[in-house]
Amino acid sequence: MSNKEIPKDYDFKKEKEWEQKWEDENIYKYIGDGSRPRYIIDTPPPYPTGAIHLGHVLNWVYIDMNARYRRQKGFDVLFPQGWDCHGLPTEVKVEETHGIKKNDVSRAQFREYCIDLTTKNIASMKKDMKAMGYSQDWTREFVTMNPEYMRRTQYSFLKMYEDGLIYQGKHPVNWCPRCQTAIAFAEVEYSDNTTFLNYVNFPPAVEDSYDDIASSQESGKQADPKEEGILIATTRPELMSACVAVVIHPEDERYTHLLGKYVEVPLSHQKVKIIADEEVDPEFGTGAVMICTFGDKTDVSWVQKYDLEVIDVMDDDGTLTSAAGRYEGMDLQSCKKQTIEDLDAEGYLLKKEEVDQNVGQCWRCKTPVEILLKEQWFVAVRDLIEKTKVAADEMKWVPEHMKSRMVNWADSMEWDWCISRQRIFATPIPVWYCKDCGKVILPDVEDLPIDPTVDKPKHACECGCEEFIPEVDVLDTWMDSSISPLSIAGWPDEDYVNHFPSNIRPQGHDIIRTWAFYTTLRCIALTGQKPFDDIVINGMVFGEDGNKMSKSRPEFVVGPEEVIEKYGADPLRTWAANSVPGSDVIFDWKDIKHGYRFLRKFWNAFRFISMQIFDEEVTYDEVKDNLGPLDLWILSKLNNLNKTVDKAFDEYNFAQTITPIERFFWHDFCDEYIEAVKYRLYTDVSDESRKAAKYTLRTVVETSLKLMAPIAPFFTEEVYQYFSDESIHTTLWPEVYEELISEEMETKGETTVELIDEVRRFKSASKIPLNAELAEVNVYTSDDDLVDVFNQFDDDIKGTLKINDLTISSGKPEVHEKIIEVEPDMSKIGPTFKGDAGKIIGYLKSTPIDEIGSVLEENHELAIGEIVVPEDMLNVKKEIVGASGKKVDILQSENLDMIVEVIR
Repeated sequence: MSNKEIPKDYDFKKEKEWEQKWEDENIYKYIGDGSRPRYIIDTPPPYPTGAIHLGHVLNWVYIDMNARYRRQKGFDVLFPQGWDCHGLPTEVKVEETHGIKKNDVSRAQFREYCIDLTTKNIASMKKDMKAMGYSQDWTREFVTMNPEYMRRTQYSFLKMYEDGLIYQGKHPVNWCPRCQTAIAFAEVEYSDNTTFLNYVNFPPAVEDSYDDIASSQESGKQADPKEEGILIATTRPELMSACVAVVIHPEDERYTHLLGKYVEVPLSHQKVKIIADEEVDPEFGTGAVMICTFGDKTDVSWVQKYDLEVIDVMDDDGTLTSAAGRYEGMDLQSCKKQTIEDLDAEGYLLKKEEVDQNVGQCWRCKTPVEILLKEQWFVAVRDLIEKTKVAADEMKWVPEHMKSRMVNWADSMEWDWCISRQRIFATPIPVWYCKDCGKVILPDVEDLPIDPTVDKPKHACECGCEEFIPEVDVLDTWMDSSISPLSIAGWPDEDYVNHFPSNIRPQGHDIIRTWAFYTTLRCIALTGQKPFDDIVINGMVFGEDGNKMSKSRPEFVVGPEEVIEKYGADPLRTWAANSVPGSDVIFDWKDIKHGYRFLRKFWNAFRFISMQIFDEEVTYDEVKDNLGPLDLWILSKLNNLNKTVDKAFDEYNFAQTITPIERFFWHDFCDEYIEAVKYRLYTDVSDESRKAAKYTLRTVVETSLKLMAPIAPFFTEEVYQYFSDESIHTTLWPEVYEELISEEMETKGETTVELIDEVRRFKSASKIPLNAELAEVNVYTSDDDLVDVFNQFDDDIKGTLKINDLTISSGKPEVHEKIIEVEPDMSKIGPTFKGDAGKIIGYLKSTPIDEIGSVLEENHELAIGEIVVPEDMLNVKKEIVGASGKKVDILQSENLDMIVEVIR
């Protein structure tokens, strides 16, 4: 029993108090002693940007609901929180904030700037996460920039290197000129663009006997720009100085006579050979393509296939090199503009036409990506593809179709994963090189983590040299985050197997080809096992205009802090809960307001019945033999709701948790049961009936709170404090009472509720107060089953509707219309009967209404002497009377075979 005074309104501002209390009492701490079954969550480590957005909210509400549900089901839940600190986002922000480039200060200073920014951003995001009610065990927090995590990342590098799965080589890589670093294909984003397709004449070379590419300038013999050679359509004329061949389709009859001959590249004048390859699309452009080093992946493939020379025309920052001739020192855009002008001026350019283009760009700074030949470190992805796909099949994907995204990505992998980055703020690649022989020198495992630019090897090289060149490149940030399930489990310590694989990986569909793919691949490489059992995918959040929320459209961007300030965190959580995994979700304020109204409805209902449910303790054993029909109806629905919500949570079908709860509590419980049970609480009924009602009210509220606890943790905790001093989030999932589940009672209850609602609607429409008494109600039906149902529920029907006398009968009511008033319609009688109108009025006033009514019902006219008055010249008022002769109202149900006769 609660002695606390319950406020009139729910105050969501108290969320802060509960947030602090949970933290002080450490109620979400993972124990890990094996006394309960473990449930391990491989939590996404976000970039510490400084604020969470609605995409984070959606993702972490999924995670948090699942974590809270599993605790209620008796699991010891490990819900850690990590931070993926390294990589481009932080460095780009530091450069913007301090107005510097990474090499303008020392490596140590730049790293300190990054650490300071990251530390502040993590603190800010933790504050946001706690405000959302997320139940992480913050004692298990992991930060990828911390030594312990870097130790694991470097160890994983060494292990894969020793296993031959990591190697160093000089290969073409995706390169961001702005960030001046290599990036993986998974980090390349694509955007639509419009550009020009330039049709350029490559004239026949003066000399056709060259075996290799040579410069016409060196021989002094340049081709005539006007002489017809082969027409090339290109969107990258700025790369013509890197052209090493022209390729056509082997069956293209327009060009087959040119195979093996040479043409001269305009402006730069090198001679290139015409070769054939089936990859050429004869329908695009002119059907002839220049191979440049490198314009795209196809160029790379052709260069490797035909062992063509590589011409480096671009520096790391996108500036043209001396190999570009007259364009040396220009940036790419300036070079493109000038090249087109020169081609036109010198007669090579025949025409231009606008085309749509899909441009690959850096995932962080959005700069167009180039392909450069670089010495880099790689993971031998192609050696692990098939094992990765097998592991994907072993996981449960929610939704199932998301698995195809990873499998398709795996099948499309043509290049190995470039894992080295030319940055500073990241896990250092733990490698030195012998100054004399160039041998790769690795550190001892016990010395990890190391920074080769600071630390030195413990031993001399095998050749005897004791001087070493440090590796200055760092690891791709996905090398950190892709071992998150291993790090959470405590790998490489031996007991990591107790926590690996994780039970679940929750993540967005936008990083399936990165985080999901890389994690699976790396865990297979390091342990031979899949990284997790289940993978649950959330969608993206779209604004009210139907487009993805973006900084470019700030008017449609809503931050979680704005919602929390107006309505609290729980309505935002109910919005997130009412969504389907894998599907994108539209944010709409009306959904937030709906969630807020539901919580207020719950609060008001709870407050209304609180004086009844807390004044005495009533147990199930006391009342189980005295439960009334409507008690059994609502308790059956409650226990079925329990099973529905339990199953939905277990299967990550979150939309089928909040929606059934709302429908049940708002409609069945508040609108129907509470109204129906009031008479048992406030009128003279048996003590057994009153106790049964109190037990039922309390059970429904308390059970509903526990079903809602994973979704609305603050609200349910606030209400539950009146039930117990224990936190609702340390209680177990409510028990299902199978003996109370009855399809028959639910059907009968719904039928009775339909009758009650029919009469209540009548009262409302007739402006009769709902608590006003009705003298008599007679229910007629030709369905004998309905007679039995209404007789079984007669006490609830009478008590709810304030009926003094209720009769349930088979058949139909004996009712008829009775004329109770007849007035002359003077607009018709006056003009028709003129001087005789007075006789008609006198007759109507002097003759008993029953006599007038009988004549009208039989003849539909009145004979007054020789005057005959048709019924349509009279205003006749009637009422319906029953068999008793009393006035009645007749209600005809649309859903049930019944007619209700009401005597007020």
